[in-house]
Amino acid sequence: MSHIDGGAIRFTLRARFGIIAIGGQQGDAMVSGRTEKKRTTRLQRLLRLVAAALDPRAYAHGLKVLNYYNYTHVAELRHVTRKGVQRISPTASFANGRNITLGDRVNIGAYTSIWAGPGTARVVLGDDVLIGPSVMITAASYRYDDGAPVNEQAMDEADIIIGRDVWLGYGAVVLAGVTIGDGAVIGAGAVVRRDVPSFAIVAGSPAKIVGERRRPESETEG
Repeated sequence: MSHIDGGAIRFTLRARFGIIAIGGQQGDAMVSGRTEKKRTTRLQRLLRLVAAALDPRAYAHGLKVLNYYNYTHVAELRHVTRKGVQRISPTASFANGRNITLGDRVNIGAYTSIWAGPGTARVVLGDDVLIGPSVMITAASYRYDDGAPVNEQAMDEADIIIGRDVWLGYGAVVLAGVTIGDGAVIGAGAVVRRDVPSFAIVAGSPAKIVGERRRPESETEG
């Protein structure tokens, strides 16, 4: 085991945009440094734009982005069963659209992914479902304990049914086999692994009931 005496230790590392100093006594380290953001002139920005416009790699990448958008959004939406009118972000992605059903007045936020199963597992959204940005709804998941790399294993799949007037907050995840009752609220970042009762409010990972939403007067009067 090496020994470090009580003398001061100081190392100075010269970085590209400044100096990082690490110093102090034994058992006491201090990190300090200074750097400045590199500023570009208007001419430099113009030249960068011209270089980008003449770079064939930029166009090749653009074609990749276009292809990705087509097969995850445009092409898949042609196979989705749509009832009434929906508002769907252009950055939302879909998989196995033939197994997806969207109700009337469904709103789907930016960067949301709705993936039905590759076999028969469905994703069904009822009327007036509101989905925030970056939500993941997946009706299939790779097996992981079959003694092979995960991406070489089969997938388990099961239907996801989301009732009417359900709100899924930012970053929520809904896993295969879940049924969410009418009027439920799924908190931001929640991971839903089990069924959610109607009008329940759930949050956390795994999602747990933290409250209950007030039911419409038409239901309470009955």
